[in-house]
Amino acid sequence: MSEVTQHAPGQIIVATRNAVSEAIATIAEIAGRQVVVLGDEDPEGTPRERLAANPPTPLDAVVICDHDAREAYELLRESIPSRAGSVAISASRQRTSNVLTMLRDEGADAATLERVHLPAGLNLGGKTPGEIALSVVAEIQAWSNGRTGRPMRDGESP
Repeated sequence: MSEVTQHAPGQIIVATRNAVSEAIATIAEIAGRQVVVLGDEDPEGTPRERLAANPPTPLDAVVICDHDAREAYELLRESIPSRAGSVAISASRQRTSNVLTMLRDEGADAATLERVHLPAGLNLGGKTPGEIALSVVAEIQAWSNGRTGRPMRDGESP
């Protein structure tokens, strides 16, 4: 009989509160994941303050869903050196290019850039908040399980 590996995924930390982050929370919770949504209006503090007060673990994924939010880039910069296993920002390809350029200009090395998922999510062609959220949660789930997110028919073994 083969040995069964217990899977204990970390939490998904999402900033900031908007339609995409709420959809991520719904889909991830249905999939059995713990989700923390960091909103700008939270009485516990800003997303940056809350992330600093409760640093992510290597099993956790941080997703910044509002690339136009006041603190989005700073939150990304502060999340990269954290212990978070996955750091992502949901953004257009143009915004992604700009963010990568800014990170390189600030001295980010190849390993750091490889660790950051820009843009967040698998390429499912989604446009609505729910479709975008599905692609983000699918990418996080694949990462958590050490998978690529390729179709099952491609024969990726467990």
